[in-house]
Amino acid sequence: MLRFTLLACLLIFSFGLPSTSSARPAPYALRISCGARQNVRTPPTYALWYKDIAYTGGIPANATAPSYITPPLKTLRYFPISEGPNNCYDIVRVPKGHYSVRIFFGLINQPNFDKEPLFDISIEGTQISSLKSGWSSHDDQVFAEALIFLLGGTCTICFHSTGHGDPAIISIEILQVDDKAYNFGQGWGQGVILRTATRLTVGTGKPRFDEDYSGDHWGGDRFWNPMRSLGKNADSQRSTENAIKQASTSPNFYPEALYQSALVSTDDQPDLTFSLDVEPNRNYSVWLHFAEIDATITVEGKRVFDVVINGDTVFEDVDVIKMSGGRYAALVLNSTVTVSGRTLTVVLQPKAGGHAIINAIEVFEVITAEFKTLRDEVGALQKMKKALGLPSRFGWNGDPCVPPQHPWSGADCQLDKNTSRWFIDGLDLDNQGLKGFLPNDISKLKHLQSINLSENSIRGGIPASLGSITSLEVLDLSYNSFNGSIPETLGELTSLRILNLNGNYLSGKVPDAVGGRLLHRASFNFTDNAGLCGIPGLPACGPHLTSGAKIGIAFGVSLAFLFIVACAMIWWKRRQNILRAQQIAARGAPYAKKRTHVSHDIQMTRHGQNNHGQARTAVENGPSLLS
Repeated sequence: MLRFTLLACLLIFSFGLPSTSSARPAPYALRISCGARQNVRTPPTYALWYKDIAYTGGIPANATAPSYITPPLKTLRYFPISEGPNNCYDIVRVPKGHYSVRIFFGLINQPNFDKEPLFDISIEGTQISSLKSGWSSHDDQVFAEALIFLLGGTCTICFHSTGHGDPAIISIEILQVDDKAYNFGQGWGQGVILRTATRLTVGTGKPRFDEDYSGDHWGGDRFWNPMRSLGKNADSQRSTENAIKQASTSPNFYPEALYQSALVSTDDQPDLTFSLDVEPNRNYSVWLHFAEIDATITVEGKRVFDVVINGDTVFEDVDVIKMSGGRYAALVLNSTVTVSGRTLTVVLQPKAGGHAIINAIEVFEVITAEFKTLRDEVGALQKMKKALGLPSRFGWNGDPCVPPQHPWSGADCQLDKNTSRWFIDGLDLDNQGLKGFLPNDISKLKHLQSINLSENSIRGGIPASLGSITSLEVLDLSYNSFNGSIPETLGELTSLRILNLNGNYLSGKVPDAVGGRLLHRASFNFTDNAGLCGIPGLPACGPHLTSGAKIGIAFGVSLAFLFIVACAMIWWKRRQNILRAQQIAARGAPYAKKRTHVSHDIQMTRHGQNNHGQARTAVENGPSLLS
């Protein structure tokens, strides 16, 4: 499985209407059009969506939008199960802060595809959503949204296959909100994620995003699902064009228009009742929005009601005019409750004036963020994935241990409650067709108790760094293609109970530190290694040299080799000099011979002349007498 890396950049937008936050800098915002090959802008606000062509995993395809609220984008990216169960977008350079993260799902516009895939979604290792059958028929289920603190400079969003079709994603949005947005009091903080269960604007039939309301972008461009009525003959609509005070204020920055429509209960049904299907045994944060826009209610005390959630009165004697400071002023009430059943029910019960009023409703599931896996161990597993050529079907993307519903296949996890971090205590990758080599980085998995890499085709040497994993109890590297000698460092594994190195191409003497310890207290198997020797069950070794001696011999051989090379160079230089001298002598030989001949002729001439003179004297003087 491959992972997507996008260099996120800070986008500066020009907003519509001024607000109380107009002096603040624009919030960070990143929108991704999945499967797009170029950046696009979409009406009516012409928001900029970035292409994700840099991502090499998954498959881009034409999209079918399941809902009219889905962004008007033409492409999506889907992830076949053949690429593994976990596929992630890993977006980097995200400034630290509080964010609204929203993912819209899509349908693949091709024949022979499941029209409604079911899969799970996680953000930063915490599962926030699990698609259920029928999601494409409900406007408020075609996306998942959560408020989360991103403090590590990244945002990792993963899609987990559940065996029911290929995950298909149309868009991803990462929108910064105020650091204190939706602070529900005790229990709220950086370790809490708020998943949007529902967000309703009542008394109207128009679905709106914050941008449609010209809302402040620090609000996160929320989607408000319209609800004309809470039940047949249960209420009547109210609306106004008057300005609403105290609406778009920090930290939530609600759009003013949200409070310009409302529902009011009737004489037939004085209670206003809202029910929502939820997951049992969860905590939910409920936000209720009020503004007195009914022309018949002008002073305090004319409309008073209680707020009851699942049978418990959470707010008594709610008087909107009194609590907000007047008519046409926003009031927000929040309560966090535990729901044991599958239904969350909010009832507004009138006490004075006979009728209750409501403008909008928000419900969030409160999720505790998962603890992460130790960063060094995640990095070590990623390097192992590359070095061993791990098949993509393993889906080693995201975090190895979280979400706990989707851990990495072949990696066993444990939670250290003292450090609140997950660690890897076992690797079980036997008979998986691995063909690479075992990297030294495996030693960074310091908590390993068991390694089983048997029956693969792993080549190369056994890393000496394995000896530093002191917690290791089982090491099974049998039936691979390991070669070289057994590292002496394996003798430092004092907790080792089982060592299987059989069926490889190992050679040399089994180190004494390994063999001696194993003979007394551990199970071992070194068979089917033709070159191994030195312990019972293996051939006897010839003269054995220690590692130090081997190093010394190698050093001596290296020096001798260098000496031979130096002598050869000297001889070669001397030979070249001799040859050069001979060549010079040969070139000068004809000139020297000519000079020799001239000198000889002169001498012969002179000698001849002398002889002639001597002859004349002899004739003249007569014969000489010889004794």
